[in-house]
Amino acid sequence: MDSRKLHQLEECGRQPSDPKRHKRTHTGEKPYQCVQCGKSFTRASHLKAHKWTHTGEKPYQCVQCGKNFSDKLYFKKHKMIHTGEKPYQCLVCGKKFIVASNLKVHQRTHTGEKPYQCVQCGKSFTQASHLKTHKRTHTGERPYQCKPYQCEQCGKSFRHAGTLKTHMRTHTGEKPYHCIQCGKSFADARTFKTHQRTHTGEKPYLCVQCGRSFARASHLRAHKNIHTVEKPFQCVECGKSFKQASEFKRHNNIHTGEKLYHCEVCGKCFTLGSAFRRHKIMHTEEKPYQCVQCGKSFSRASHLKRHKKTHTGEKPYQCVQCEKRFAQASLLRRHKKMHTGEKPYQCVECGKSFAEAETLKTHKRTHTGERPYECVQCGKSFAQAVTLKRHHQRLHTGEKPYQCEWCSYKELY
Repeated sequence: MDSRKLHQLEECGRQPSDPKRHKRTHTGEKPYQCVQCGKSFTRASHLKAHKWTHTGEKPYQCVQCGKNFSDKLYFKKHKMIHTGEKPYQCLVCGKKFIVASNLKVHQRTHTGEKPYQCVQCGKSFTQASHLKTHKRTHTGERPYQCKPYQCEQCGKSFRHAGTLKTHMRTHTGEKPYHCIQCGKSFADARTFKTHQRTHTGEKPYLCVQCGRSFARASHLRAHKNIHTVEKPFQCVECGKSFKQASEFKRHNNIHTGEKLYHCEVCGKCFTLGSAFRRHKIMHTEEKPYQCVQCGKSFSRASHLKRHKKTHTGEKPYQCVQCEKRFAQASLLRRHKKMHTGEKPYQCVECGKSFAEAETLKTHKRTHTGERPYECVQCGKSFAQAVTLKRHHQRLHTGEKPYQCEWCSYKELY
């Protein structure tokens, strides 16, 4: 066995065409340094490509769209956008990729493999770049001082021209990525790609422990905490612990009473941005999520998902006490309280108790007189969304969806 092969077995078992250059991935050696910003590279070609970020030179031009690139590899990847070529396919979920390295990284979402481990705290990562970024939390290193691309409007600086271009859209309002299914537009390609999954139902991020899939990597990361007992976020006010930072932040608002999000239409305030965004749709009547089977539209993706079960008849949630089945987990939870008689939500005004927090919230309006649901056609307000819907059907649309099974008589409710 020659010395080269012995070296391969000792390090990683690979058989690179250039062992000397490959060895730098293990040693961390970066002999090629940029004299302008001090950044170092393992290859001379990488330094050469980096220098163009300072000069602005982009020698590779796409003949189809005229876009220029400083990096030959990025140029090669870009051309595949026009051809639609994605030669590397995942055997587990069928997803295709332009480059082999992207497929390799993607496969780790199925296997759960995290080959890059921090020697200081033991935390593992799926990508070397993520480990590199993480290490800076220990060292305090801030290597990217050179940000040659500056926004003329707000002064913010960026390392890449493309990032500056995307940032500029926050000033111009430009949203070049249009969804052909719902008409919604987006400023950047990544957000657009994530949005498309609400229509396709694609969930590429799989939990290897329970098989549940997610549309976003962040959702999978948050979900994984369910399988561990670790709750690193603790409230100093009451001692309660949480698995996720977002849950802790939401809980903390209970103590502070802080409501950062204010609706300009009705004046209602919210502690969470997600709740505020959902609320705004109530005023616009926007319903971007459409059922492909019956054409009915919904304001939330979760409502469409729930509706689809009316077509399939699926009822995956079963009561262990009476074996009754339900299409939604929330309906099962509500049903269980019929067996226990539990009513944990009490009105401080009159002492009346309720099984659901939402029912208590609606009840409180009988004391406050609050009517947050306003008809956009006549201006009349209501305490409940269902009452507004009934009003709209009876007075403005004339719709009577409920028909007598013995005769042709129809009624609103």
